[in-house]
Amino acid sequence: MATILALVLVLIVIGSVSFHLLSPWWLTPIASNWGYIDNTVILTFWITGFGYIAIILFMAFCVFRFRHREGRRAAYQPENNRLEWSLAIGTTVAVAALLGPGLFVWYQFVTVPKGADEIEVVGQQWQWSFRLPGRDGLLGTSDSRYISSDNPLGLNPNDPNGQDDLVIVADDLHLPLGKPVKVLLRSIDVIHDFYVPEFRAKMDLMPGLVTYFWFIPTRAGTFEVLCAAFCGVGHPEMRGSVVVENESAYQAWLQKQQTFAQLSARAKKVNLRQ
Repeated sequence: MATILALVLVLIVIGSVSFHLLSPWWLTPIASNWGYIDNTVILTFWITGFGYIAIILFMAFCVFRFRHREGRRAAYQPENNRLEWSLAIGTTVAVAALLGPGLFVWYQFVTVPKGADEIEVVGQQWQWSFRLPGRDGLLGTSDSRYISSDNPLGLNPNDPNGQDDLVIVADDLHLPLGKPVKVLLRSIDVIHDFYVPEFRAKMDLMPGLVTYFWFIPTRAGTFEVLCAAFCGVGHPEMRGSVVVENESAYQAWLQKQQTFAQLSARAKKVNLRQ
């Protein structure tokens, strides 16, 4: 019986490694500068995979080596300093190897290069909205107290820097190819998480806080935006799109977007008619 159990453990290791190597659930083609994320994930797989294989094979060895035999008695050894030191040192090295690259990548992830364009992503149940600076290159301030049906993103109507901001509600976000962009993230209700798998970049949106990260789109195309934090019954449907295109196409798209001032003026006209 012990021999069979040991064989089953070995087969589990073989099956796990084979599934990992042959699995179709691998990383999507990358479309940003964050290859470091892929490298960190792969390194994590190697370290944790080696530990997983070593532990399972050690269990199989123990099951077979110390199987029951007539006349053999178990020896009780409550302490083994050499083994305990080896496990402590080995665990420390493994944890450092896991955390070190992640801290290095995180520092790069939040260190925005000079000259990066700023955009804002606003999450709400259950849609994505976006805001881009106008000709002045500055985003105006916002506050949840200003949120209304005529001002869904809560922009400050008294801030002159926000009057020319481009407001895109529940529509696609367009970005120019090959230019760094700083993404400011804000939620107006619950916790969300802005995630584009091809960009290898994701960040939580916390009510009352503004989080951020940056990236460079490196491949033209249309990429799906997902919410990676459970945010209610409509969570699976909280999707959007990011369109990465060349500069001329991006500028043409910008010309078609409406500013906060234009949307406010239109809303006032509608209210007067009513």
